[in-house]
Amino acid sequence: MDIDDKVSTYLQTQQQHATPEFAQYFGEFEDLYERKIWHQLTTVVEKFINIPEAAPYRVGLYHEFVRDWQKHMNKVKLVLFALAAARQLDSISDAAEFMERIAGEVDKPESQEAFALASLESAHFKLLLNDLDATRETLEKSQRMIESFAHVDPVIYASFYRVCADYYKAKAAFGQYYKNALLLLACIDIQELSKEDRVQRAYDLAIAALLSDTIYNFGDLLSHPILDALKGTEHEWMISLLLAFNAGNIGKFEALIAQLQAQPLLVQQETFLQQKIRLMALIESMFKRQGTGARTISFGTVSAETKLPAGEIEHLVMKALSLGLIRGGIDQVDQQITVQWVQPRYLGKEQIRNLVERLAQWEGRVKDTAQRMSKTTPELFA
Repeated sequence: MDIDDKVSTYLQTQQQHATPEFAQYFGEFEDLYERKIWHQLTTVVEKFINIPEAAPYRVGLYHEFVRDWQKHMNKVKLVLFALAAARQLDSISDAAEFMERIAGEVDKPESQEAFALASLESAHFKLLLNDLDATRETLEKSQRMIESFAHVDPVIYASFYRVCADYYKAKAAFGQYYKNALLLLACIDIQELSKEDRVQRAYDLAIAALLSDTIYNFGDLLSHPILDALKGTEHEWMISLLLAFNAGNIGKFEALIAQLQAQPLLVQQETFLQQKIRLMALIESMFKRQGTGARTISFGTVSAETKLPAGEIEHLVMKALSLGLIRGGIDQVDQQITVQWVQPRYLGKEQIRNLVERLAQWEGRVKDTAQRMSKTTPELFA
């Protein structure tokens, strides 16, 4: 069949002026369009727009080509193509308005997933314009929509968690940012992110973990490959800082305090960090004693391990109890703490070695007990 004159002119012009690699793509576009092989055409266009060097073509490709056959394609893909074009616009406000128009076009009963995606991406541009109210409103509506879908494309989950994470980052809600950023990483292949994006996301997650007043277990982050992005960068020391906090190692934390001076946000929260590292030290101290039979610990011992005056230990323990980090009680008369449960820990190599030693000690006690029982009550072991 003969293809539309405008489309034909556009594709042939691009073939003439593009690099050989890209000219081949435009030739394939023309061939598939002419033969009406829409699914394969969608796949090839998606591959093309994801090439970083193809960025200058994205706006023209969308308006001059994709729009012509959009009724034949998956509407989520259509929104992704529109988004690729929107990201090339000079004005963020223009990009927000453009995605809002796209959302209006796909707001139909059969394409509500695409509508949710377009709405979220429009909200993300509005967030860049610091329109937090509009962003929050869209997030709330989108969440209700997503929860009602029988099946959700991972790209929609990724968009939702990305906008949520960036919204909470703007609000300095560290705990919520941490949760949503990790959920985002679960929806995507992090290798598809640029090096700069991986470093920024890892850095933001590290900051959120440190400054959140609800996160005292860094296991999800420390075990995630996103942290590798910080290696070889100016922020590599933050991995050591996270490990120091996770182990409740006050000495290592104090050795890294000088590095904090380059991070204004951490400097502003140094008092909070001092309290948090001592809570982590308390948890680690209690955790090390679990399974040893020593469930009672004196204020003096806690004071030595947390480097706090004895008079401040009760307040520290009450804080840990209120946060649900430990369960137990305080004997104010005898200045002792009884611990019944400690929050599960992510174990580093040193902590694993300590656990192995504890297991060996436990094994030794079991053997000693069995030997004593066999001697005192031999009839039970006959």
